[in-house]
Amino acid sequence: MLEALEEEPRSLRDLRQLVGVYAPTAMRNQLRPLTDLEIVIRRPQPEFSGLKYELGPAGTELLGIGRLLRDWLADSPDGQVELGSFAAKGAVKALVEGWDSKIIRAIAARPRCLTDLDALIPTHSYPALDRRFSALRDCGLIEPRARRERSTLYAPNRWLRRAGGPLMAAAQWERRHAIAEIEGERFDFETVFLLATLGRTLPDEVSGRCRLGVEFRTPAGELALIGVQMQVVEGKVLGCLARPEGYADASASGSPAAWIRALAGGDPADLYLSGDRHLAGEIVGALHRELFGFKQAA
Repeated sequence: MLEALEEEPRSLRDLRQLVGVYAPTAMRNQLRPLTDLEIVIRRPQPEFSGLKYELGPAGTELLGIGRLLRDWLADSPDGQVELGSFAAKGAVKALVEGWDSKIIRAIAARPRCLTDLDALIPTHSYPALDRRFSALRDCGLIEPRARRERSTLYAPNRWLRRAGGPLMAAAQWERRHAIAEIEGERFDFETVFLLATLGRTLPDEVSGRCRLGVEFRTPAGELALIGVQMQVVEGKVLGCLARPEGYADASASGSPAAWIRALAGGDPADLYLSGDRHLAGEIVGALHRELFGFKQAA
């Protein structure tokens, strides 16, 4: 529907024919939440008795997120997954539930088994964790990494490591258009950093310890910092810890919005770089390629 409206404004009849929804009531039901959020805009036609629908600015951005999601789905290790398919819906559902339940955050730090997750995540019952963990495994988002006694330890695969791009773009869209009461700083940047930087190879001359810090306001109004420290030796990331404090050769810091712009665009201009600025800039560029460069790296 959004792609049809991207070409030009359409009447309800033309839109129904283009997207294959032939019942006017069904089409209106699909359009109603989109017009409520101004993703699609209804325009009265003075020379006609009727309306035309066109894509609003929020719809144009949402269409871009849909294409980003489509590219991420096409990067599946099991072969291209078509947007809108049963497999795509299952993968997105598993990703969102795994993210919200903190399972992905836990295995981003190190490989874990279901028993580990049950001890680490008290907010969910064992059956609920089992269901989400199994969905991540069945969709091909995590892979076995090692054995420990009678348990298999699972870790994120490359496909999951790159999921932060679509998630981050969606969070930015929600904040910009006030779709949800979310604060970008509460978006889990630490998980994005931990996932995307594992095994990242940078130019050989890049070495040092770099802090990636996201600044946010606490409920009390105080400025706080979340993020990671990354150790790079001759272009290889040897460690990434969710502790931004301590000595670092370089630092990249900024607001959640600045980080989203930097990672989506690959330009650290909105971030504050200190120390070895070359090291910090190379890492921001590498994160951009990892999170948003699906086709180039496929």
